[in-house]
Amino acid sequence: MVRPEGRLPRAVPLLMGARFARAVGQGALVVGFTLYLHALGWGATSIGAVLSAALFVAVALTLLVGPASDRFGRRHFLLAYEAVALLSALLALCSSQPWVLGLGALLGGFGRGANGAAGPFGPLEQAWLAQDLTPADRPRVFSLNAALGFWGMAVGALLAALPALWQRELPGALAFRPLFVLPLLGSMIGMWLVWKAPDHAERSARAAPTPAQPEAAAVAPSTRAAQATQATGSARREQNRMLLRLAVANGFNGLGIGMVAPWMAYWFALRFDHGPASIGPALAAGFVCAALGAQLARHLSRRLGLVDTVVYMRAVGLALLLLTPLSPWFGLAAVGWAVRSAFNRGTIGVRQALVVGLTDEGRRGLAATVNNVSVMVPRAIGPALSGLMLARGWLVAPFLVAGVFQGAYLLAYRGFFGGIEDARP
Repeated sequence: MVRPEGRLPRAVPLLMGARFARAVGQGALVVGFTLYLHALGWGATSIGAVLSAALFVAVALTLLVGPASDRFGRRHFLLAYEAVALLSALLALCSSQPWVLGLGALLGGFGRGANGAAGPFGPLEQAWLAQDLTPADRPRVFSLNAALGFWGMAVGALLAALPALWQRELPGALAFRPLFVLPLLGSMIGMWLVWKAPDHAERSARAAPTPAQPEAAAVAPSTRAAQATQATGSARREQNRMLLRLAVANGFNGLGIGMVAPWMAYWFALRFDHGPASIGPALAAGFVCAALGAQLARHLSRRLGLVDTVVYMRAVGLALLLLTPLSPWFGLAAVGWAVRSAFNRGTIGVRQALVVGLTDEGRRGLAATVNNVSVMVPRAIGPALSGLMLARGWLVAPFLVAGVFQGAYLLAYRGFFGGIEDARP
């Protein structure tokens, strides 16, 4: 379908709007959820176990629905996710029972902070965004999509400071309960926007031709058809090699992320004895920096290519990651973490643009699934390990372990993808 130059397909702004709406609720719970559990008396080991279990559940769901989206479309899967997230937020708004909060973490993604993505169904969104975009458009669109998610997370993180205003009326842990209104509203808005977004894959699945009869299959293929089949098989094998390399590199990245990222609000509370009134704005600043970093990455990718942009920016982020826990003051640590977010998280759109270009159009759901799952499985291990460290009072160790894995990721990413011609849009 031909469209005017510079004009985005209709589904793109609608999906971006849904991402922003979700991100507000996610940002509030990135700050508030672990602090809420802490106020309820949960220990670091228990919190880490819940966060890890939630990521493993997300992995299972991603494996189940990701490749299927290429065949059956994405709309119904995403609507189901929004409905489950809405119900989880409604239950958490009404009750603080452990099973309610555990269910919200497992199915609603409480505290995970997926930058506005639809949790385990994030690969569906990536494939949906890419379906009508040219390769030259993808870095711009995916970076803008990531930036909108970060802006939404920043708004939510700022709103997470509100419990300090009503602590007299809602004392103790009860002050965090109203925050669950934000993901509830975000899911309602997201459902409406996803419903309005057109999905060509859905129509293609309905219009797919009836398979040929057995008699037709008996006709000997022509030489040209045989050559085409051989070329397709060779391309598939090369794509599979690229996806395997992606999974290996992402494994290091996931371990590094899981050791630290889910814990930052909790870590600030332990390290500096601060509450949501200061932690919320601190993490919000990090998301604002990440949004700006996404635009920086988009501009750099035009000059350096996708791979070098990721490597150079994340190398700076790695240095700041190692410096953050050494800060003696809350303000300095918060600034270090915020600037680190610009260089580390800001590359997410560029990385997604590379991923959707590793395969042909019919396998983009698979590629996005491999990308997410290969990060999520090792990332699920991280919170449990760092929870044990934090329970022992080891406040620097998670950052050091994360730094080792992040360094390994950069070496693997550069080695695996540095020579890809398509890395330059």
